[in-house]
Amino acid sequence: MLLSVSFAACKVNYSFTGAAIAEDVKTVSVKTFQNFAPLANVNYSQTFSEALKDIFISQTNLSLATTEGDIQFEGSITNYQISSVAIQGNETAAKNRLTITVNVKFTNTKDKKQDFESDFTRFADYDSSVNISSIEDELIKEINNQLTQDIFNKSVGSW
Repeated sequence: MLLSVSFAACKVNYSFTGAAIAEDVKTVSVKTFQNFAPLANVNYSQTFSEALKDIFISQTNLSLATTEGDIQFEGSITNYQISSVAIQGNETAAKNRLTITVNVKFTNTKDKKQDFESDFTRFADYDSSVNISSIEDELIKEINNQLTQDIFNKSVGSW
């Protein structure tokens, strides 16, 4: 009898996305991430913050709260860098790499043991003959998909 009472008190909802969210968690809030990376696209702060909101809206049943959600995200963009990779024999780069790092502070108001602050880094390579401004939006979308999935998995992922 004691065992069945303890299981009833710790109910968690699982989804096909791999999220394990406690039943008492109903809302998520995402503060706009501050931009501390000097070379970052001027719109990147807003773009990333919206991408993080979107993954929680699309992959969970949580409602978006403007502030003070049951689970909360805040942080900053700390690196936005273009570097050369795949150097060829004539000392020119065949590929360039856009690397983005975000620092994320996650707060779970219902279970403080799940709180964390962590850096997440992802990159995308592109042909060095292509001007970054012509493909930057596409690269940002690709990197944001990877970053937000990493953040989702660490915060509510059950695997």
